[in-house]
Amino acid sequence: MKKLKVGDWVEVASKEDILRTLDENAQLDGLPFMPEMLQYCGKRFQVHKRAHKTCDTVFPVRGRRMTAAVHLDLRCDGASHGGCEAGCLLFWKEAWIKPLTQLDVGQANRSDSARPGGHAQARCSETDLLRATCEQPKERGAQVVYVCQATRLPYATHRLEWWDARQYWEDYTAGNVSVREFVSSLIYTCYERLINAGIGLGRPLRWLYDASKTVRRGFPYPRRYGTVPDGHPTPTGVLNLQPGELVRVKSYEAIRETCNTRNRNRGLMFDAEMVPYCDGTYRVLKRVSRIINENSGVLQELSNPCIILDGVVCQARYSECRLFCPRGIYSYWREVWLERVAESAPPKQTTANPR
Repeated sequence: MKKLKVGDWVEVASKEDILRTLDENAQLDGLPFMPEMLQYCGKRFQVHKRAHKTCDTVFPVRGRRMTAAVHLDLRCDGASHGGCEAGCLLFWKEAWIKPLTQLDVGQANRSDSARPGGHAQARCSETDLLRATCEQPKERGAQVVYVCQATRLPYATHRLEWWDARQYWEDYTAGNVSVREFVSSLIYTCYERLINAGIGLGRPLRWLYDASKTVRRGFPYPRRYGTVPDGHPTPTGVLNLQPGELVRVKSYEAIRETCNTRNRNRGLMFDAEMVPYCDGTYRVLKRVSRIINENSGVLQELSNPCIILDGVVCQARYSECRLFCPRGIYSYWREVWLERVAESAPPKQTTANPR
């Protein structure tokens, strides 16, 4: 089958067809199909990104290669995973979807026996699908350990080195990144390597990067540290933001003043991938107070709820080991990094092209 590209139309297969592709653990090639995905069966969507690679956040962050999978701009609602609010972008194996070009030539109406799997006995039932979402504790008082696509990513993927040029060619040919995005990130990566080369040019090169941002129509140098001494309390802010409200992300300099020298505010990291969104105006998507720890599988209640903004995700443009990762993880924001704006103010959304 021809590799799917960004914008291609597909139809999610029926529940019965998908179950026939799964093993007794409700997985295909180590990747779980989750109950939250059943609601999309039989519906049509466009390919959002080809998921030929991803980032592993279970072990130390690294790039990983995945085979025969795409993203459809559909996110997990956490309904079968303890109400997890992370909103992860779902992975769809090509065995779970059908390109519409095939349907248009009459294959949509063929019998089950003509489809992959035919009437073969499924090893996984819908009951198995639900049971596979977690491992029940064997001891009284022990915590439930959840199993989802995020927790299983290391086992559903293969090693991918940053210097493997084939991945970047596929990023481009799949439509995941444009030429401009590719060139911009390449220039930044080279610039970053020169800064960290240990030849004493770090400070002047950072200054030059910032001084040229107007000419470049770009953003400040994204890898600076917070100004609060490590061990000192970081500022807090309470806005009680609710979904749908309009907010402005504060300036990069203002946010740095709320972070310690490890770029953290009360434990939450302000990442370089968040810098392009500074000074932009966005709507609050939701408050996040519980997420699954991808390393342990345990559902954690956050002592300090975070904010997710609509459309504000990691673009993986500044991280060498996972450059152009299409996973699109939501960025988490402290309310002290945001400020309300009048509803009459027009949204000012910034692009995330690193320059």
